[in-house]
Formats: sequence, structure tokens, C-alpha cells
Amino acid sequence: MLHKFYLIVISITLIGVAIGRFPKLKMNRATITLAGSTILLGFGAITTDIAFKLIDFNTIALLFSMMILNANLKISGFFSIVNKFILKYAKTPKKLLILIIISSGSLSAIFLNDTIVLILTPLILYSLKQLKINPIPFVLAIPLSSNIGSMATITGNPQNMIIGISSKIPYAKFLFYLFFPSFFGLILTYFLLLFIFKKDFEKERFEIIEIPEERIFKPLLVKTLISVLILLIGFFSGANVVMTALFSISILLITRRIKPNRVFSEIDWSLLVFFSGLFIITGTLNEIGFVEKVWGFSKDYFFKGIGFFSFSTLIISNLISNVPAVLLLKPFIPLMPEPFFKWLLLAMASTLAGNLTLIGSVANLIVAEEAKKEGCEITFWTYFKAGFPITIFTLIFGIVYFKIIGG
Repeated sequence: MLHKFYLIVISITLIGVAIGRFPKLKMNRATITLAGSTILLGFGAITTDIAFKLIDFNTIALLFSMMILNANLKISGFFSIVNKFILKYAKTPKKLLILIIISSGSLSAIFLNDTIVLILTPLILYSLKQLKINPIPFVLAIPLSSNIGSMATITGNPQNMIIGISSKIPYAKFLFYLFFPSFFGLILTYFLLLFIFKKDFEKERFEIIEIPEERIFKPLLVKTLISVLILLIGFFSGANVVMTALFSISILLITRRIKPNRVFSEIDWSLLVFFSGLFIITGTLNEIGFVEKVWGFSKDYFFKGIGFFSFSTLIISNLISNVPAVLLLKPFIPLMPEPFFKWLLLAMASTLAGNLTLIGSVANLIVAEEAKKEGCEITFWTYFKAGFPITIFTLIFGIVYFKIIGG
């Protein structure tokens, strides 16, 4: 009887996570998972000791490290330099689109996609206002390319961090296999957006606009770029990803110029709480034997091939969001044939799934909220018009790619 109650609590929590809120309650994903995990603890589904063991502190530490790094890049003026570069060389709508896609995709591959879109969106919207053009296709390009670009690396998005740490796949090897589908996805995004919004790309050239002068904090910028270089050297040399990230940010935290509160104010603490609660929620399913039962009657379906597995991941990711989907599917991967490729498939499919709908990933919602502040409303259907074809085509390409390489 209690097991049924636990499953109801977990189901309600995951529904809340998928929607992002509960009607008439002022709750977000962080408070929903925290409340859900507390109820499970209070009713004895798990003990406090088990709850702490379920939290993957390696993932939390890696997520925190990337947030610190991005905060320093923002404070130093790095992203203003990126925006200035885009404005300087975007002479036509088509050039502007491809520069946004390259910038958003490549930065999200190196850093955390959620924080990249949070920083880039207001800067790009300011530029679009100056250019006096329809902002919709260019704003949509930010989350679409950010999600696709983030697929390429372990540090690109939260679900990849979970997969990278759980699978112990080296950073360079992860990038080697997922770079090509990510790169192709960015190219495909460019051409599909041109086709879907073709009227917005008829203009030959932009009028010359004044590029705003932004304050650049050069000492911090140099120090942060050195820290990024150390980070990448560590990643590609095969060093422990979490320790490398922590070491690189420790360099930034030893400073005479920036007060700690200035950096910590840029950290999304609610995201860290959300992840901690989510680890407990999904881990409880394993503790009460639910995962074992599900595997018993579903294992034959998972063996049907990478196409079925990829589209199943796509559907599950859009029902409960991609991070919970990865946490739910994670226990099954080691039980499958060729788990190495299944981990990579999970990373690809769960990340691309985020592009299907507006609520598919946190990055999409961040961009929609930031755009709304500037009077540019991205509706569910406006997003879906571009997100659906881009998701389907990129996922099909990814499946074919893995079939060719022997996944």
C-alpha cells in the first residue's frame, strides 16, 4: 500500500517538474522536487542516509563549477565582446542568423547551455531592436542551436553531465562521437530556419548601426580565459572532469578584485536544489524496486534497436523533461548490449528532445521569458513550427549516424 503512495508522490512530482509549476501554487521545479523528496523521507520510503547517497555530488560540483566560470565570463565582459563581434560582421539577416547559431552552439558546447542562453538572449535582443527586424527566427535560433551544440560535450548541459559521470566516458571520446551529429544539427538548423521564415531573410543588407561600447574588465577576462584553457587541457588530457573543473574555478575565486557575493549572485542556486531533489526522487524508484520491475517487462523493447530506443527517449523526455528522463533511464543502460553506445545515444536523443517543444528544455523557457521582457512573445506554436522539424530531422540523422558507426 505504501509503495503505491510513494509512486503517486513521485508521479505528481515529475508531472510538476514537466509542467514547471502547479496551478494556484507559487512553486517552481526546485521547490516541487524538494517538497516531493521531503514527503518520501517523511513517510519512510528512504532514510536520510540513503537520500544523501542518492545525490550525485560529482554532478552537482560540475554544474556549480561551470556556473562559477560563466559568472566570471559575464562579469569580465566576454559575452559583450561576442555580441559586438556578431554585430560587426552580421551585414545581412542570413549572416546574422549563422553567427547567432555558431556563437550559441559553440559556447554551449564548452560551457553550460542554460547559462549561455540566459546571458546571450538579452544582448542579442538589444541588437535586434537596433536592426528593426522581426526578432522571432533569430531568437528561436538561440535555444535551438544552444541545445544542439551542447549535445557534443559532457559539460554542455546537465543531462550530459549525469551521463558523462555515470558512464565514465572520457571528455575527448564523448566529443569525438557526438561532434559530427552536433555540427550537422547546427547546419540543418540554419537551413530549416531560412526555409520556415524565408520572408524575414529577403532583406539584402542592414543599415549601419552604432555598436554600443561595453566596459571590459581586462584583468579578469585574461584570468578567466586562462582558467578556461586549463579546464580544456585537463578535459582533453583525460584528467578527472570534476576535479579539473573545481581546480579551474579555484583559480578564479582567489582574487583581490571581485567580491565573492558578486560572483555568487550569478549562481542559479535553485537549479542545484532542483537537481539534488531530483536525484532523490528518481533514486527512490530504484530503492523501492520499481526500476527492477519495469526492466523485467520492458527489456525486450529496449533491445529492438537504436531507432526505437532514441524515439522512446524523445517521447519520455518530452513527457517529464530531459533531465528526469535521463535519471530514470540511467539504471537500464548498463544492462543493455553495447552500453557505451547506448550512453551516447541517450545523450543525443535526450538533448535533441529538448528542441521539440517550448517546454522541452530549461534553455527554451529561459529564452522565452527573457524575450517576453523585451516585448517579443514566443508562443508554444511559434516555437513548435521550427522545433518539431528540426528535432525530427536531427534525430533521424543521429540514428543513421550511429547505425553507420556501429552503435
